[in-house]
Amino acid sequence: MRGSYLGSVLALAAIVGASVTPKQGTSSSYDGFKVFRVKTHGRAPEVKERLSNITFDQWNYDVNSHIDIVLAPGQLSKFEALGLEFETMHDDLGASIAAESIPSSLWKRRDGDLAWFDSYHDYKDHIKYLQKLHDQFRRNSEIISSGTSYEKRSLNGIHLWGAGGPGKPAILYHGTVHAREWISTATTEYLAYKLVTGYNAGDKDVRSVLDKYDFYIIPVVNPDGFVYTQTTERLWRKNRQPGPNGSTCFGRDINRNWEFAWDANPQGASTNPCSGTYKGERPSDSPENQGLDKLVRQLRDGAGIKLYIDWHSYGQYILSPFGYKETLSAPELGKWTKAAQITSDAIRDSSKDLTVFTFGPSGATLYVTTGAAPDHVYSIGRAEFSYTIEGRDIGKNGFILPPELIRPAVEEQWAGQKVLWTLLDEVFFDGVGPA
Repeated sequence: MRGSYLGSVLALAAIVGASVTPKQGTSSSYDGFKVFRVKTHGRAPEVKERLSNITFDQWNYDVNSHIDIVLAPGQLSKFEALGLEFETMHDDLGASIAAESIPSSLWKRRDGDLAWFDSYHDYKDHIKYLQKLHDQFRRNSEIISSGTSYEKRSLNGIHLWGAGGPGKPAILYHGTVHAREWISTATTEYLAYKLVTGYNAGDKDVRSVLDKYDFYIIPVVNPDGFVYTQTTERLWRKNRQPGPNGSTCFGRDINRNWEFAWDANPQGASTNPCSGTYKGERPSDSPENQGLDKLVRQLRDGAGIKLYIDWHSYGQYILSPFGYKETLSAPELGKWTKAAQITSDAIRDSSKDLTVFTFGPSGATLYVTTGAAPDHVYSIGRAEFSYTIEGRDIGKNGFILPPELIRPAVEEQWAGQKVLWTLLDEVFFDGVGPA
């Protein structure tokens, strides 16, 4: 979710004459590029004005304290001359991308273990992994599809249930809405893995939640964009749908394309097809969104949606509706905020890393978003709890989270979700229980 893809990486690569279509597993288009966190100290307009004479890609929107920027080698001397205060996130972005792209083959040799979460993987292997999970849980799972992408890839997921069969209230997870946010793929798959293996092992907490709810987990809802990040442009964000009216720019931001509040605030999305937050010509005019929304409405009209989470990176946030208007509060905001606080505490206390997650309503806590999934799934899908969770980190690595941090990142989310599930039927603020 974090930031907008401004299309300027292509311009940056042109400046230095680098290829923007590297072979899979290489990082040639970003060799020598640097990522800096520029401190704004609450004076973002002034800092942005000073940056206006250089070419860069901006990774974040929440710029009150800092702006994260990608710079080509040819822009470094101009940047240094500005005299701004900054920290280095990636000294060589190309090297960081190359390091995260080294796959592990251990998982292929040892079914059911954790080696899968030691590296990132090709899209086709993710499809195989879902099948492996289904094979381990055949009586209580099925492979599902929530539609088809623009390039005709299936939006595959897994549906899990416990005793008594399917048909209970739904917990729905979406991952990899924004193609470059690879840790969200691993996070949703880890949650599915722990549910399957825990239920099979007789874990009482897992059995309790799976006997009570049906889980619908779709790790890659933007498969075309995800494949594009693996073959062509690691930092691509949107889907791969052509722009309107002969535009040479591609992609719609699936998380600005939902029907609810699609056009409610001009600050919430872009009408420029070249922008990373391009909302499309009409609500739900991306095939991915159409399929995702169909499933949301089906679940709503069935046993209902108890919990929805849209998984993203980076920034470490737990965000509830509403995103489209900073001053608008839902009646459920109190219980959402309390649940987010307890979940955040559980994540923090789950490891020696003491990872801190900020929580609150999306528009007021982070920035304005229109046509966003949590607002839609709450307002149209009638989900009782609806969140965006932005995973690790808070800026040291940004979108390029090293493979050695996959396991800690997904394990802490498991700790948080286990606690959140216990709160879904809690009577809040009654003086009894944790909430």
